[in-house]
Amino acid sequence: EALRALGASRIDIIGSAVLPAAMPSIIATSLFSLEKATRSSVVLGIVGGNFIGKGEKAKADAAKIEIGQIGQTLDLYKLEIGRYPTTQEGLQALIGAPSGVANWNGPYWKKSSVPKDPWSNEYKYVSPAQSAPYEIVSLGADGKEGGEGPNKDISSSQQ
Repeated sequence: EALRALGASRIDIIGSAVLPAAMPSIIATSLFSLEKATRSSVVLGIVGGNFIGKGEKAKADAAKIEIGQIGQTLDLYKLEIGRYPTTQEGLQALIGAPSGVANWNGPYWKKSSVPKDPWSNEYKYVSPAQSAPYEIVSLGADGKEGGEGPNKDISSSQQ
C-alpha cells in the first residue's frame, strides 16, 4: 500500500529486493548510460592516441616541406652568387649579406629571421656536405642526433 501511495501500479521483484515497476527501467537506463560512457572513453582514447601520433607526423611532414623550400632558396642564392653559403655563413646568408659577397641581392628568404623547425629548433646547415653541395637537417622532436619515430632526424639528403 505504501508503494501504491508513491504511484507504483505494480511491483517487480528483482532477486530478493522488492522495487516499484519504474525501477527496472531506471536501472536499465543507468546501465545503458554506463555502457555509452565506457564506449566513449575507449573511442576517445583511440582517437586521442591517433591524434597525438598524427601531430608528430604532421610536424615531420612540415619539416620536410620547409627543408625543400630552404633548398630552393639556396639554389636561387647560388644562381646569383655563384656558390652556396659556407657552413660558417650558414642560413643567415639568406637574410643578410655575408661579408665579402659582392653580388648579394637578397634577402632571399622572405621572413626576417632564419626559419626554425616545427619543434622550434634551428636547422643544421653544412656546405659542402659529404655527398651533396649542402645538407639541411632537422633533429626531430628530441633535438638530438639520431632517434626513431618522432625523434628521427630529417635531412635534405633524404629527399
